[in-house]
Amino acid sequence: MLKHIRIYLVVCSLVAVLRPIPGFAQPSTGASVAPERDGQHDFDFEMGTWKIHLSRLAHPLAGSNSWIEFDGTSVTRKVWSGRSNLEEFEADSPSGHIEGLTLRLYNPQSHQWSIYWANGKDATLGQPMIGAFKNGRGEFFDQEPFNGRAIFVRYVWSEMTPTSAHFEQSFSDDGGKTWEVNWITDQTRLPDELGKAH
Repeated sequence: MLKHIRIYLVVCSLVAVLRPIPGFAQPSTGASVAPERDGQHDFDFEMGTWKIHLSRLAHPLAGSNSWIEFDGTSVTRKVWSGRSNLEEFEADSPSGHIEGLTLRLYNPQSHQWSIYWANGKDATLGQPMIGAFKNGRGEFFDQEPFNGRAIFVRYVWSEMTPTSAHFEQSFSDDGGKTWEVNWITDQTRLPDELGKAH
């Protein structure tokens, strides 16, 4: 009998504790969550032909302050109605030539972009940078080996207008606490492409 009384008292205590208290808001079971932003047109600004100025750090993560300047062009076109795009990049400096290809793919389930880069020297797509745009700024990340170490890599797109855009690539070898910029691209839309921007 004593055992039954104890169980009864425990149950009554739980009911009293779990019972809603007047004056306190209760969570709504029918509350709706705001839908994720559809970012499939985030790279529409990039469509067309651009004049490129590239500054590349000669020796990343080595304390270098020596930059190499390149000039060139890039051409970006839509694929799959804008859910993907393909950029051809070519730039020259007195010391070298860069030829590259960027493939950007939008995932409508995750609302993220995957960005693949291939250098013309080895013609191999690297692992994707993954991320999204927020408040006019695009950030994309991955982790990859560099000089025998695992590092984080970050892409940042910013200052986009109908006629210009700014891009930076940075490396971090301390888990993302600090970042060293090693690739800066400023691009200007060529005049004959102004009417094709949208």
